[in-house]
Amino acid sequence: MRNILLALCLSLCLVLPATALAADLALSVPLPLTGGQAKFGEIIKKSMEIATEEINAKGGVKGGKLVLRFEDSQGKPEIARSIAEKIIDVQKQPLLFGEYTSACAKAVAAVAEERKTPYVVVASAADEITQQNYKYVYRINPTNAYYASGLLSFMDKVVKPKTMVILYESSDFGTSGAEEMAKSAEKAGIKVLMKEKYEKGAVDFKPVLSQVKAQNPDVIYMVSYVMDAALLMRQIKELRIDARLFAGGAAGFAIPEFIDNAKDAAEFVVTATLWSPQVSYPGARDFAEKYKAAHGDYPSYHGALAYSSVYVVKDAVERAKALTTEDINAAMKGVDMMTAFGPVKFESRDGYQNQNFIDTLALQVLHGKHETIWPERYASAKPVFPLPKWRERK
Repeated sequence: MRNILLALCLSLCLVLPATALAADLALSVPLPLTGGQAKFGEIIKKSMEIATEEINAKGGVKGGKLVLRFEDSQGKPEIARSIAEKIIDVQKQPLLFGEYTSACAKAVAAVAEERKTPYVVVASAADEITQQNYKYVYRINPTNAYYASGLLSFMDKVVKPKTMVILYESSDFGTSGAEEMAKSAEKAGIKVLMKEKYEKGAVDFKPVLSQVKAQNPDVIYMVSYVMDAALLMRQIKELRIDARLFAGGAAGFAIPEFIDNAKDAAEFVVTATLWSPQVSYPGARDFAEKYKAAHGDYPSYHGALAYSSVYVVKDAVERAKALTTEDINAAMKGVDMMTAFGPVKFESRDGYQNQNFIDTLALQVLHGKHETIWPERYASAKPVFPLPKWRERK
């Protein structure tokens, strides 16, 4: 009987396909799926789903399917932290990736470092996330200090401003973005006449915008999420505040909803961005077209980051000796790949640890859609400058 059972087991191993013996890789991903940042969470989720579908169609990860489960942090750091603790302590997941706001990413990063579990930051920009000497935290997107490098180059070569006003949301992202722009402006010889923060969800910017109008700056630079970005530009138009350049610090200015909500007030606005569908990175155009076919609009840089992050995780897991936190962490340090977002390699330099460095871009709203205008090697259209004054626009 024993010999018969042994023969039966061997025959089953020969008959069953290898994929039937491989375990699926199930990963939980914290994201803001409700609340004020849900729009960004949805972009990230949809993009990750496209990548997961592609990966599974080509054999999955180590022969098993990749399964993503999304957990709603509501954009609240305390909830993001509790989700991360559950993922590590209860689900025994050997790595983390996801989140959107810098505050939530900082909360997850702290948990990951405490538990010695690798965490891939997908789209959170506060500089300090990768300035803590963390050994288990990796970031794909550039930090706030580098967000506006493409935009600053455009201003230096084309706009040549002498003065600037900075308006920003009082979040981690808004505050750090405003501070970095103020430092960069000072280095470039641009005088910052005013740096004013506001609480997110404000409905009347006219008092502060009246102060801006009195300053008559060359550049009005804004760091805002989508609804605030659109409202700022609509009220700038209402007050007929003219400037040589209206500029956004990515985020709310760099997604299609900004144009949808700001309408014609969005025209000619220039924004920093980390990526655009027009870049020539391998797979970028295919991803952008798949996203548009499925969801109606081209994705923002958040989508490209999210899509690429799934491939980064796949790469590290497949190179890891085993599905343990230490083995995956060692594999993360060896990531060196081209993605639809661009090259990804985690480096420790300039005060950052495990940080990816990449060129950033500038977009301009032209004829009701975002076009890449800078650097010129990535441009899909020539910039419109100088801007027409409000009274000259039809």
